Amino acid sequence: MTLGVLDRRMLGWSALFVVSQAIIARLLGPTAPNVLAVQTAWSAQRYRQNLTSMDETEIARFRSHYFPDFVHPAIYAIALRAGARSLAAKTPLSPAATTALAVAPVASAAGDYIENIVGLILVDNREQITDTVVRATTVVSTVKWLLAIGSLGYLSQGFLRVWAQALFR
Repeated sequence: MTLGVLDRRMLGWSALFVVSQAIIARLLGPTAPNVLAVQTAWSAQRYRQNLTSMDETEIARFRSHYFPDFVHPAIYAIALRAGARSLAAKTPLSPAATTALAVAPVASAAGDYIENIVGLILVDNREQITDTVVRATTVVSTVKWLLAIGSLGYLSQGFLRVWAQALFR
């Protein structure tokens, strides 16, 4: 099986995603687990505890990850959409799957931007951390993850099926 233009685009954007993720992970260093803890906090108290558990250096690292994370969602949305186009060129997709694979990455990225803006504001304005804000942001974060991972899962099983069929021809 030769790589077409759509495959190369998907691979290029996927590689860029990995680089972007690595940059963010490097900026975060040992504070990386705090990102998930903040994204999944269901109360203002827990959110504040996560922030309070970090010293000044860790807070600086935490804050610094937001800036590349304003590019990262666009990269993964483009990579997922490129994957959808590549898969659609190899196997027929239902109209519902085509629509979902077009919309889900964009909606996920939009949620990521919302989460990043709120997170960046709250890290320096802790008096604005309320249960309502935290819960709403956690819902956005959870939906973001479900849409992105769901898209990746659908694409992965689709490519595995296509590759398995190509192997057995």
